[in-house]
Amino acid sequence: MRDLAVVVNGELRRARVEDRRLLSDFLRHDLGLRGTHVGCEHGVCGACTVRLDGAAVRSCLILAAQADGCTIETVEALGGRDGRLDRLQSALKAHHGLQCGFCTPGILMMAAEALEAGEKLTEEEVRDLLCGHLCRCTGYVGIMDALLEVLG
Repeated sequence: MRDLAVVVNGELRRARVEDRRLLSDFLRHDLGLRGTHVGCEHGVCGACTVRLDGAAVRSCLILAAQADGCTIETVEALGGRDGRLDRLQSALKAHHGLQCGFCTPGILMMAAEALEAGEKLTEEEVRDLLCGHLCRCTGYVGIMDALLEVLG
């Protein structure tokens, strides 16, 4: 067991965690942030993507203890406290870029990193961003249209 102090979605959180506790499990089960989805548990599907010190990472591949002292953003950090959607969320909604929603939080967190970088992306670059995110429902057309609207 070890003590952990992280800033999650702008709030300092302290906890005592087992050394082998995954960051995804810590976020979901210890902090109750259910927006971080766990799919493959091997880093392949992208559903568990969060931002760690600004970088999009797979939370199922990181131990919670490795995040000690870091800033973590989950999908719950997007949008307004009043329930208003941010630009990425609004674009996905407008372009029908989500169905079951399982992959959506990971895609949003990956796209948030790209949006913060401020660079305009080509269609090929957006496809590269999406290559690590599996979506079984949409066929990616709506997701691509939404991301190109915001990032392109």
